[in-house]
Amino acid sequence: MGTGEIGLPSLRALITRADCEVVAVVTQPDRPAGRGKKLHAPEVKRVAEAAGIPVLQPLKLRAPEAVAELATFAPDVIVVMAYGQILPRVVLDLPRLACLNLHASLLPRHRGAAPIQAAIREGDAETGITVMYMAEGLDTGDILLSRALALDPHETGGSLHDRLAGLAPEAMNAALDLLESGSAPRTPQEEVFATYAGKLGRVILMDDCFRTVNDPEIGRAAVRVLERAGYAVELAGLECCGRALISKGFLPAARELARSQVAGLATFQLSYPVVIV
Repeated sequence: MGTGEIGLPSLRALITRADCEVVAVVTQPDRPAGRGKKLHAPEVKRVAEAAGIPVLQPLKLRAPEAVAELATFAPDVIVVMAYGQILPRVVLDLPRLACLNLHASLLPRHRGAAPIQAAIREGDAETGITVMYMAEGLDTGDILLSRALALDPHETGGSLHDRLAGLAPEAMNAALDLLESGSAPRTPQEEVFATYAGKLGRVILMDDCFRTVNDPEIGRAAVRVLERAGYAVELAGLECCGRALISKGFLPAARELARSQVAGLATFQLSYPVVIV
């Protein structure tokens, strides 16, 4: 189960795993996108269909008909990464062995929707992938295993996203090996160390939003400042500038923060207009 592109390497790893049969892929429904608002399928769906795997796209996974359809596949294991819906208890109980979630942090630190940006914002020295047994709480399940990586001083949300996406298949395969051998551990999370990373405002850099006189490092520094101020930043195809969509939470204070902290102050300007959504 997954929708975000962070899960694509793990899906491909499952498809090519010799002792694993992917009987179905569950992802979010196609959504309108682009200027023409044409329906756009998640990349997860495209990869699954290319491999000849049935794809389920329920509007609500908890709907009885969606649960019944999923049950027909009689899964041994359900693997979830960035799916985008909460799994009800009836779905968690479907697999014979386990319902596993690949979470992009070292739990219990940074539970919730935006662990990647939270690791950067908090200045963490390391983060990683946690494979956990899913429970009804928000990322509260027992830990099967985790894999860590160190953050680069110049890390951005995009670069860390891609590194964690690459780390996830190794963690997932190790977890599946342990399940298959009957030796998979269950380690309860230590609640005293739990932190939460809620959903962030979304920032996509727009034309002329960042004027960086073709200095990519200044653009990357601007991205890091915005992420540490609590925004999820996406780049639209250019190295250090592009298109931008800025959420209602983007305040003038963030602009001043960027101006005061980004290297190359004389050549950096965060300017309007911006799109507020």
